[in-house]
Amino acid sequence: MARHLITSALPYINGIKHLGNMVGSMLPADVYSRYLRQRGHDVLYICATDEHGTPAELAAKELGLPVDEFCAQAHDAQKAVYDGFALAFDYFGRSSSEQNVEITQHFARKLKENGFIEERSIRQVYSPADGRFLPDRYVEGTCPHCGYDKARGDQCENCTRVLDPTDLIEPRSAISGSTDLEVRETKHLFLLQSKLQHEVEAWVAAHEHQWPQLASSIARKWLTEGLHDRAITRDLDWGVPVPADTWPELAAEGKVFYVWFDAPIEYIGATKEWSDQDPENRDWKSWWFDVDTDVRYTEFMAKDNVPFHTVMFPATELGVREPWKKVDVVKAFNWLTYYGGKFSTSQKRGVFTDQALEVLPADYWRYFLIANAPESDDSSFTWEHFTATVNKDLADTLGNFVNRVLSFSRKRFGDAVPAGAAAGEAEAKLGEEIARLLAEYEEHMEALQFRKAAAALRALWSAGNSYLEEKAPWLEIKTDQEAAALTLRTAMNLIHLYAVVSEPFIPTSSAAMRGAFALEDDTATWVTPEQARSLTSIPAGTPFTVPPVLFAKLTEDDLEAYKERFGGTPA
Repeated sequence: MARHLITSALPYINGIKHLGNMVGSMLPADVYSRYLRQRGHDVLYICATDEHGTPAELAAKELGLPVDEFCAQAHDAQKAVYDGFALAFDYFGRSSSEQNVEITQHFARKLKENGFIEERSIRQVYSPADGRFLPDRYVEGTCPHCGYDKARGDQCENCTRVLDPTDLIEPRSAISGSTDLEVRETKHLFLLQSKLQHEVEAWVAAHEHQWPQLASSIARKWLTEGLHDRAITRDLDWGVPVPADTWPELAAEGKVFYVWFDAPIEYIGATKEWSDQDPENRDWKSWWFDVDTDVRYTEFMAKDNVPFHTVMFPATELGVREPWKKVDVVKAFNWLTYYGGKFSTSQKRGVFTDQALEVLPADYWRYFLIANAPESDDSSFTWEHFTATVNKDLADTLGNFVNRVLSFSRKRFGDAVPAGAAAGEAEAKLGEEIARLLAEYEEHMEALQFRKAAAALRALWSAGNSYLEEKAPWLEIKTDQEAAALTLRTAMNLIHLYAVVSEPFIPTSSAAMRGAFALEDDTATWVTPEQARSLTSIPAGTPFTVPPVLFAKLTEDDLEAYKERFGGTPA
C-alpha cells in the first residue's frame, strides 16, 4: 500500500485554539489519517506547536515565566486538549526542538551557498517606549489595501495581504500602544524569492491540479503579484539562532530566524524528533529525503496559511538544491465563523477547544465540525445549528438506532445475537444500498471532500433506520419470531459496520459500538462494499451488551445555557 505523509498547520503556542482552528487543520487531517490507516496504508501524521516569535515572549513575560518554560507548559496544555479530541498524531513535536534548530540552520546555510540568501541593511521600526525593535507582528495599524484598522505588520488578517510594518497607516506598538515609533537601520538576512519565481511557478503548475481551487487560487494570486525578497531574521531573544559559523556578526547581535522560515521546516524537524525516539526502527529521511515517487504528502490548513505553504516554503525547499519532499496536495479550508463573525483567539470570541470538551464529549464536536467543514465557502457556527445536528444525526439517526435494536433484541431474544430466518429480498436490497453508499463514502474520503463524506456516512446510518421501519420487528415478532430475529440480526450487523466505517469521524462512539459485541476475533479494519452486501460479520449466537447512550439529545434548556455562556451573536 502507499505511504502517506500528513501534516496539519502548526498551532501557535500562545493559548488554547478555537473551533475554527481545529476544523481548519488538525481535525480533518486526523479524520483522513484514520481513514487511510483503516484502509491499510502506511501513514505518518506529524504536527507540533509553533513556539517562536514575539507573541511567545510577551505571553511568557506577562506570566513572569522564562519563555522556554512557558512554551513547555503551553505545549503540554495544548496536547492535552488534542488528546481530548482524540487526535491520533503519530508525533506532536515542538518547533523549539534541537532537531528543528539543526535542520533550519542547515537549510539557511545551503540557501546562502546557492546564492538565495543575502545580508542587507534595512530600516526597521523601533519603539523608544518599549526599548526594542518591533517585530512586524507587533506593529499594528491600518491596512493600506483594505482599510482594516487592526492589521499586523506581517499580514492583514482581513484581506490576507502580506505586509511590511512600514506599509501600515498610523502604525503603533502592539506592546505598549505607543505611536512614538522611529525607523532605525539594522541588518537582516533576506531570502531571495524573486530569483526563485519561475521555479516556484513551474512547481505550482505541476501540482495545483491536485489542490482544491481555494489553495491554487491563493498561490496563483501571490505568483501573479510577483515574489519579493523577504527578510527571514528578526531581533528577538527567542527563536532559531542564526548560525555563528556562517553569519558571525548577525549571530553576535542575537538575530534569530523569522518564525515563518523555521515553522514549516518543523514538519521535518518533528519527524526527526519522532525518529530519534526509536532510531533503530524509524528513519525520518525515508519520509522526507529523495522520496518523491514513494510518499504522498498531504497538508491541511486554513486559507491564511496557504501562501506560506504553496509559495514560501516550496521556494525554500527548491533553493536548497537538495531532494527534500514537497507537498503533493494542499487541502485548504475557508473560515468557520461564529454567528457570522470571526472566531478570535486574541479577543476571546467564540468557542475554544478546551471549553468545547467541558460542554460535551469530543465525538459531538468532531462530527459536527467535519459535517459542516468550511470547504467551498465560509461556514457559520451557531448553537441552534449545532443542537439540531446533534439531535437529528447523532442522537436520533445513529444513537437511537443502536439503542433500540440492541435493547429490543435483548428483551425478546436474550443477550446473544438471534439466528432467525435466512436473509430475503429486503436484506438483499439493503445490502446493495449499503454497498452503494459505502462506495460513495470511500470516494469522497479519497477526494478529501469531507462534507460530502459526512453526508454519505449519514446516509448509511439512515439506511438502517429505513430498513428497520420497513421490517418493523416489533410487529413481526407478534406473528413470526424467525422473521423478527432476522431483522434484528441484520440490524446488528449494520451496527458493527457503522462502528468500523464511522471510526474516522467518531472514534470513541465507534469503539463503544464495536465493543458491544463479544466477537472472539474482531480484527476488521475496514468493510469493503462487497463485504457490506452480505451483512454477516456478526454471526448468530454472538454475545452482546447494550452500551450506554451514545449521544444525549440536547434540549431547549441546553441551547439557552450554551448561548448564555458563550453568547448567541459575535461580540
